[in-house]
Amino acid sequence: QVQLVESGGGLVQAGGSLRLSCAASGSIFSINAMGWYRQVRVKARELVATITSGGSTNYADSVKGRFTISRDNAKNTVYLQMNSLKPEDTAVYYCNAGVRTLTKYLEVWGQGTLVTVSS
Repeated sequence: QVQLVESGGGLVQAGGSLRLSCAASGSIFSINAMGWYRQVRVKARELVATITSGGSTNYADSVKGRFTISRDNAKNTVYLQMNSLKPEDTAVYYCNAGVRTLTKYLEVWGQGTLVTVSS
């Protein structure tokens, strides 16, 4: 079994910052890409940012220049530094990872962490 545990969500005023963390644990052989997605109510989950095992990053246009994704491969952890937050960034943020165990490849999701940005 592989689990992703997120932390760092909360309430912040517009213009403020938050840092999300997501740690993977379990029977992990290696982790490929890791990423952050977000979902607002019944809307579809949307990509925020991804990072490969080699450090290549990709961002949604709406967060470019404000959010930074990074990872610590030794700790199997991915981070999302969110600056200049806007009310429209309010959502549940989910961590995602492509994990290879000794026997299979899994796409794993975290439980989600709520980010609320007040105006």
